Amino acid sequence: MSASLSATPAEIRRFNWIHGQMWRHWLGAPKTIRLVVGAQVAVLAYGGVVHVVQLATGGWPPYQWAPAWLAIYFVSLTVLDFLAAALLWTRRTIGLYLSILILVTDAAANGYAVYGLAGAADIARYSQAIISLFALAAVITAPRVRHWMKRVAMTRTQRA
Repeated sequence: MSASLSATPAEIRRFNWIHGQMWRHWLGAPKTIRLVVGAQVAVLAYGGVVHVVQLATGGWPPYQWAPAWLAIYFVSLTVLDFLAAALLWTRRTIGLYLSILILVTDAAANGYAVYGLAGAADIARYSQAIISLFALAAVITAPRVRHWMKRVAMTRTQRA
């Protein structure tokens, strides 16, 4: 909305859409659950952006330093990270499971890339440790988050 105290009808509709439609999926869930899910969605989206940037700037074939299976896995994350984030955000149980699968396998793949292959920089070691912590947090919080993955039923008037 504009900086002034009065808003146009279009600004009010836009504000209501953003705060009504975007957040409706998590109505009724505790703040801690929304925080955990929001953090996982942000991590997955960030990971997707990182993989897209690496593809855009790394040349062809991508991840030349990696074995083919690892390069294929990292390339697949350009789609899977965003898919898991979207499914998790929309409160789909498969999104929770996919996000855990991605975080755990990404931590393992980065661990292999950092410690199994030669030439990893110190920043890669820190990044691998951080993604491992995110994977551990996702696994630990999954049972509690899973309870809230059911979608909230909406009436016709709420959808309008």
